Amino acid sequence: MLLARHQDPIAAIATAPGRGGVGIIRLSGKNLKNLSLALCGRMPIARHAHYLPFHSRNGDLIDRGIALFFPAPHSYTGEDVLELQIHGGQAVLQMLLQHCLEAAQEPFENPIAPGLRLAQPGEFTERAYLNGKMDLTQAEAVADLVDASTSTAARSAARSMAGEFSQAVHVLQAGLTQLRMLVEATLDFPEEEIDFLQKSDAQGQLLHLQQSVDAVLQRASQGSLLRNGITVVLAGQPNTGKSALLNALAGAEIAIVSPVAGTTRDKVSQHISIEGVPLHIIDTAGLRQALDSVEKIGIERAWMAIEEADVVLFLHDLSRCIDTENEDSEKATNFLAADARISSLLSSKLSKTTPIIHVWNKMDLNPAAAFAFVRESEGVLISAKTGAGLDDLRRLLLQAVGWQALPEGIFMARERHVQALLGVKTALNQAVQQLYGPQPALDLLSEDLRLAQLRLGKITGTLGSDDLLGAIFAGFCIGK
Repeated sequence: MLLARHQDPIAAIATAPGRGGVGIIRLSGKNLKNLSLALCGRMPIARHAHYLPFHSRNGDLIDRGIALFFPAPHSYTGEDVLELQIHGGQAVLQMLLQHCLEAAQEPFENPIAPGLRLAQPGEFTERAYLNGKMDLTQAEAVADLVDASTSTAARSAARSMAGEFSQAVHVLQAGLTQLRMLVEATLDFPEEEIDFLQKSDAQGQLLHLQQSVDAVLQRASQGSLLRNGITVVLAGQPNTGKSALLNALAGAEIAIVSPVAGTTRDKVSQHISIEGVPLHIIDTAGLRQALDSVEKIGIERAWMAIEEADVVLFLHDLSRCIDTENEDSEKATNFLAADARISSLLSSKLSKTTPIIHVWNKMDLNPAAAFAFVRESEGVLISAKTGAGLDDLRRLLLQAVGWQALPEGIFMARERHVQALLGVKTALNQAVQQLYGPQPALDLLSEDLRLAQLRLGKITGTLGSDDLLGAIFAGFCIGK
């Protein structure tokens, strides 16, 4: 079914919806020469820009623009590709697209491009993959480059699209193939297996493979962070400075800041980046016993956001923690007790792997007392009002999710890539156990190496399934 669907020529608007100076319609198919002639009034020269008018069936002018023809196999999809560039209004683009679909079916007795239809999401890139123009990792990087929200993410996606990630996987595949050949050959000569393995340095090859997988996994894990971003939830009692911290991190007045407790009744969010890593910061309602039904809903939504967070910033109000005067001691005790109850709830509701960073806010009110107090507590000392300590907080945020700026560069990766590499690592660890045992279990070693190679193949798509391809390319935009 997958291959049959790709026999049809396809067409789509390749530019984003909305108004723009330029809009592009892209067509791809096995043989588009006759259709290109019909649409352009002449046969475009390959890879030359032609400025010409585009007319409807009845001869009315649709627009003037540029036609570019890329004959197979030297095109994005590996098929004939025709790109028509006109002004970027949605109405005129739809008119030209409809004209393309109609012209393909003429003449009725012998259509020049039978079966031309609208492309599905990601179908152009899917055809590029199926026609060997790129592997699956590179194809996914196309979508990641389009979706990149920071320059660091864009550069990482460009590395993957250029084949850096694929090349790293191919090197691992080659190493596994070499080791598998050695083990399989050894199985044919069991009386010499120990000496043969030692002379061939099988242990050294396996150790090198493990180290190489760890290095690729580290780069892929960082790329996964860039692609997915980090969801950071600000939690704490009312008036601890959550909204002020959101504004300080965003560098704009996103949330209302007020001395009135319970001002934030719903989630307020903002996208920012730290060292090129995209973060989704969510401010939530203050956690306390709700005073009315509306605040109760806001607090329930706060807990829902907390449970889905990658990192939780638990804010404490130093002005209410520090007993600066005797008459404030009871208030400070009550406030700290409430903080302790919230901290206990956070620990019970969150996964053990979800970091909680304790943020001690309002240090500007009494810096000396604040330093003395926090010295005995964990977390970071800040002032959302003055910006003091925010750099330390940003650093802790990145550390909490395992971000490292690698000197050799990061390539974009997805969670499935990371999981596949973890599977490879597990298989190699098992292989080590088989090889380092009192008597090498070569049949089990061979199977572990085979499983490792299968998991690597899933990354680049050499062992992909139709279901996997459908899920991947469905997330693309129509014109890709």
